[in-house]
Amino acid sequence: MAFGEVGTSLSKIKANSLNLAGTFGFTGTVSGLADETPLVLISTFTSDGSDATASFTSGIDSTYKEYMFVFNNIHPETDAKRLGFQCSTDGGSSYGVTATTTHFIGFHREDGSASEVSYKTANDLAQSTDFIQFEKCGNDNDQCLSGILKLYNPSSTTFVKHFLGVSSNAHEYPAALNPNIAGYFNTTSAINAVQFKFDSGEIQGGTIDLFGVV
Repeated sequence: MAFGEVGTSLSKIKANSLNLAGTFGFTGTVSGLADETPLVLISTFTSDGSDATASFTSGIDSTYKEYMFVFNNIHPETDAKRLGFQCSTDGGSSYGVTATTTHFIGFHREDGSASEVSYKTANDLAQSTDFIQFEKCGNDNDQCLSGILKLYNPSSTTFVKHFLGVSSNAHEYPAALNPNIAGYFNTTSAINAVQFKFDSGEIQGGTIDLFGVV
């Protein structure tokens, strides 16, 4: 049976009239389907167990309007450390673009003794060049954090650069943490590099993938 032959209309085919285990030919065309995959892998950082930073100094340009960093099983050298990020407008020579942020967090201990959802004013930045930090992560052998950071239109020379970040952290208590960060880099210069690091100590495990979003 060949779909698209004279007298055959897809709108007239009933589900119970097809043998879906069979093999079918197709001579027509299908419109409306995307021609590209939604994510294009640009580069990957893999920790060698003793990394002070994870820096992405290429691949962030005008090719895509949105870039996404996906970090998996990021493990700190010492206990209760925060993974942070900052951007650069000079190809990674310096990191310290002025930013304003807002920070919410969900928290629940393994033993059920405490939980909360709160606005973390202490973690917010207001026109600051500091690294923007997710919440604390433990460094037991099985503790780590994973999450996503999205950076929008970094090559714009007209608008500020918005970002959204979310992570799932295994806290030192132990507990589950879910930080949610939003904000913008207050610059009209193009951002062309991003760096991740803990507030102290090394990155001792994990990967960070940089994707362009089609």
